[in-house]
Amino acid sequence: MHLIRKSGIFTVLLAFLSLGFFPISTRAQEANAPNQGDSTATTVDAAADGAVAAGGAQPGALDPEQIELGKGLYSNNCAQCHAVTNEVIIGPGLQGINERRPEAWLLNWIKNPTKVVQSGDQYAVDLFNKYNKTVMPNFAYSDAQIRGILAYVKSTEAGAAAGGASATGSQVPAGGPVATGGGGDGISSNLFIIVVVALLVVLVLVLVVLVLVVSMLAKVANNTAVAGVGSAEKEPTDQVDLAKVTKSTPFKAGAAVLFLLVAGKASVDGMYDIGVTQGYAPKQPIAYSHKLHAGQYQIQCRYCHTGVNVAKSANIPSANICMNCHGVIKKESPEIQKIYAAIEQNRPIEWVRVHNLPDFAYFNHAQHVNVGGVQCQQCHGEIQNMEVVQQRSSLTMGWCIDCHRQTNVNAAGNEYYDKLVAGHNDYSKEPLKVQNIGGLECSKCHY
Repeated sequence: MHLIRKSGIFTVLLAFLSLGFFPISTRAQEANAPNQGDSTATTVDAAADGAVAAGGAQPGALDPEQIELGKGLYSNNCAQCHAVTNEVIIGPGLQGINERRPEAWLLNWIKNPTKVVQSGDQYAVDLFNKYNKTVMPNFAYSDAQIRGILAYVKSTEAGAAAGGASATGSQVPAGGPVATGGGGDGISSNLFIIVVVALLVVLVLVLVVLVLVVSMLAKVANNTAVAGVGSAEKEPTDQVDLAKVTKSTPFKAGAAVLFLLVAGKASVDGMYDIGVTQGYAPKQPIAYSHKLHAGQYQIQCRYCHTGVNVAKSANIPSANICMNCHGVIKKESPEIQKIYAAIEQNRPIEWVRVHNLPDFAYFNHAQHVNVGGVQCQQCHGEIQNMEVVQQRSSLTMGWCIDCHRQTNVNAAGNEYYDKLVAGHNDYSKEPLKVQNIGGLECSKCHY
């Protein structure tokens, strides 16, 4: 029989409770945070050589709310091309950006990088040339939102210095799938947090009562033993039978409640990842390079994906489209010979779908590309730089909703929106956004 002192059991219980708290996922909160711009492409470009020691952007004291805002914007729009370390993904890493460039320069650059390059700014021109003249899209962010991104980058540097490890801003390796959710989805977890805290309080009370009961029983048992045994054989009065404690009903009930809480939390987190395939890059039956065709030769996406402007689906190109060029170009290539073989045998090329939305979610390419003016890169990433197509965005409901919250309606030259814009301007100074014309209604995507 193993016995311990009462003071020992209090110590064990204190350690148990201090280790019993577990992290609450914030992924479900992302859908309610204004954390995404109108693009999933790059954000801050700042890893060029020649860091500027003076005059850099100094955010000062880091505001937790500002950091949280910046984290959401970064995760959904910047992480596809930039890391918060010095790692180069598509664009340069962001580590030290606040010290390299003044804040005013960074604000102008993130809002309209093309304008900064065209102005002749030497730093911007060198940066543009260094990274293969890759065009970074404009972002209609407010100064506060951009400062939030900069503050988040600054906070990761401080965290890495304190913890002795570097924080990585990219969840998308060059290889296969990554088990991360780049966008917020689901419902708010506030209620779940309240329930967990309440149950933990109840568990603490049960354990305290258990300790008191066990202590009283130990005293009674000890006194009984003293009455029948000589004082020389008397056991210490402050000892508790640990085996009885672990076998008692209150202890088992408390352990069961704690187990259910942990298991429930793990199950909820696991369900949030169902259907999320960010980073998925399957091998295709024919090695087609978007980097060569769309990047080097600058073939427009719509030339091959003919339905993108007029239909719900962008269409997978048929072999006939390939033959428009490869009927005379590189006919001897082993990969081109696979196309000839498919045509001769009258069988389709079995391409593997990369970006796959569930059947209950409706998405129309023509609506977004032709009417909304959305660029392919905003959802598919820098496709012109991919040898193998990879899903760069999470494509979750929260990711889509955040885009609708931040994206301005493309009303220029479209008389359909004239009255809507005029009515909106009567009560708001903010530009008309997709959420203002029903972009957050469930039936827009689920019907």
